[in-house]
Amino acid sequence: MADLSHRTEISFAETFICSAFAACFAELCTIPLDTAKVRLQLQKRSVSGEESGGGGAKYKGLLGTVATIAREEGLLALWKGIIPGLHRQFIYGGLRISLYVPVKAFCAGGNLLGEVSLFQKIVAALITGAIAITLANPTDLVKVRLQAEGKLPAGAPRRYTGALNAYYTIIKEEGVVALWTGLGPNIARNAIINAAELASYDQVKQTVLKIPGFTDNIFTHLLAGLGAGFFAVLIGSPVDVVKSRMMGDSIYKSTLDCMVKTLNVEGALAFYKGFLPNFGRLGSWNVIMFLTLEQVKKLFIWEV
Repeated sequence: MADLSHRTEISFAETFICSAFAACFAELCTIPLDTAKVRLQLQKRSVSGEESGGGGAKYKGLLGTVATIAREEGLLALWKGIIPGLHRQFIYGGLRISLYVPVKAFCAGGNLLGEVSLFQKIVAALITGAIAITLANPTDLVKVRLQAEGKLPAGAPRRYTGALNAYYTIIKEEGVVALWTGLGPNIARNAIINAAELASYDQVKQTVLKIPGFTDNIFTHLLAGLGAGFFAVLIGSPVDVVKSRMMGDSIYKSTLDCMVKTLNVEGALAFYKGFLPNFGRLGSWNVIMFLTLEQVKKLFIWEV
């Protein structure tokens, strides 16, 4: 009788490839919701309130914002920032997920055979999120700048003609260091959201699999992905708003200055501006990304 071999683990490089592909695919599918979220977060941004114009908010709700952008700027405007968005997901998405298992093993003392605590999962995801976004911050900055272009008055000259031009212009006019504008809130935002996403996905999946009748299938991945998206938005919205506002313009002196001005002018609820489109975006993003990741990883696992 022939020997049977079963490969259940994949290498770090294979995990990176799977993660980067899944993250890029999810980004491509959901960036219109992200564009709507950024516009809602940047709305009524100024301290003097000149953007409100006394005529009420321009963007109202997820569908309303999507419809307004498509009507005024064209359907393709919803995919503004997709190129740096894909750059970001390839670097950030690939690294944060592929690093998670080895860092989690390190936090658990090098042993993943036993049950890893939720605290250890959170610490591991915080570390991998911080490392990944530090490297990917320039792509995030360019993505937000391009998404924010549509808020300029009709006929006003655009600052950037595309992603590569944005990188070049920022370096030329503001210096290389400017590519890391908003790094502080971005690290906070992405480390927190990464912890909420990966740790909650890991925990929800583990919990669901303990329920009789549930197996490691698409439905389980769907439930875990929705849980990951909800906790990510609930915990990460305040730092996400601050990050978007700091990257969208240079009117804030620091993270603290942005937080204080936002609180004083718009109140505490401003930190949850765009919550529903953010959940619509992150919830769907996590479902698509984790479903894709789980399926793609199977291509590297075989039985003989």
